[in-house]
Amino acid sequence: MVYELKGSAAAGAAALRSETGVVIPVYFPEASAHDHDIAVALLRDTVSSCLQNIGTADTVCLSVDGRRNGAEIANALGTEFGVSVVVADANHGKLAALRNGVDELLQRSQLHYFAVVDADGDHFPYELLTMLRCTLLLRAEDNDREVFVLGSRRSRHRPLGFLRGEMEEIADRVLLDALHFDAAVRGRPLALEYTTAIEEFPDFHSGFKLFTRSTAATVFTQEPHRCGVSEDAYFRHGCEAVMSVEALRSGARLAVVARTTMNEQPVSSFGLLERTRLVADKIVWPCRRLGVPAEFVDQWLRNHMPRLLLPTLVPQGQQELMQIHRLVLEDLGLPGDVDDRPGRSPFI
Repeated sequence: MVYELKGSAAAGAAALRSETGVVIPVYFPEASAHDHDIAVALLRDTVSSCLQNIGTADTVCLSVDGRRNGAEIANALGTEFGVSVVVADANHGKLAALRNGVDELLQRSQLHYFAVVDADGDHFPYELLTMLRCTLLLRAEDNDREVFVLGSRRSRHRPLGFLRGEMEEIADRVLLDALHFDAAVRGRPLALEYTTAIEEFPDFHSGFKLFTRSTAATVFTQEPHRCGVSEDAYFRHGCEAVMSVEALRSGARLAVVARTTMNEQPVSSFGLLERTRLVADKIVWPCRRLGVPAEFVDQWLRNHMPRLLLPTLVPQGQQELMQIHRLVLEDLGLPGDVDDRPGRSPFI
């Protein structure tokens, strides 16, 4: 008798070929030709890589965030490769594109797993196999429980650069605090035994995620919980936090799988955004959604900012962190008169 391994390579590959759908959000800034040719080449490469691993082309979906933001490019790739294409009339943000794409793929009853993969060349679809194997193993051990997998970067600073890496770190740290708070209030401990022990906090803001079917349906098709924030805050800036929070609140088990990343992202739209507002929104929405008192968020920021290296960049780093702190407090209803510099121990 042959012993069947849980989460085997063969089982993972079979699930990837026949039971997995992939949504790739597509957005080309209308007013900018910066890196346009590179971005098109990277999108094409991402589609091609997906098709080397996925069995049916129409279970890969290009979801265009605005008809004037890449519809022609996506339709051309759809014709060339046979992948699905959905196009929103207007640009609303990455989360809106993912909602449209997942909604399209949920019509395929054979799909049990749904991945979201950014098209920036920094996410390698062949690593979905590892994420699928992890998912199958967890479900075999836990009565087919719903699973949510993060494709975690080994470094944020290398691909993102120093400034953005520091900003994602503080957003991730506060999000973990907020999830612990919510778990305590609800009387349901936050299960982290399937997350990596290599770092202190999960890579919630990674653009590489995998959901089991019921979790995907909850995250992407339920009525949006805006919690009083702007559309930009919810659909653009805080999109990764939304996916993470809603998946975990729905009862999915969190797992983390290490993924490869470039030593420098080939393209990025980060520079087109107002970064302190961006990071503040990543913090404000989950804290509102999870009912965290403003005083807790204030203290969490004071706890975490001294851990960063960014405050050592004087005065720019300190000023950026203080502005993020002010924006968060103001949005949560507290005075934004924070100190001129992050608190820190006088000795190290």
